[in-house]
Amino acid sequence: MFTGTLSLDLLLGDVRSLKQKRSVVRPIVAEVRRRFEVSIAEVGHLDLHRRAEIGVAVVSAEAGHCREVLDAVERLVAGRPEVELLSAHRGLWGGDD
Repeated sequence: MFTGTLSLDLLLGDVRSLKQKRSVVRPIVAEVRRRFEVSIAEVGHLDLHRRAEIGVAVVSAEAGHCREVLDAVERLVAGRPEVELLSAHRGLWGGDD
């Protein structure tokens, strides 16, 4: 069993309040959850209205599948015009870790 994690640090576009931030972040989280069947949540920068940190986790029998899913999630989020991907950090843990 392998567990993969991905942390995405995002800069949001023309957002002036936490309410507007939610209207940008929620659809991204919902789309990723629906398309890839992963665990995903906003995990950081909760009090800043122009920044968001999103955490993603996937569990698979194969390490390669974890990498493929996390790559696809990163590409999808990076391709959204309303956000700029500042950084992405990954982790992969196997059964022996």
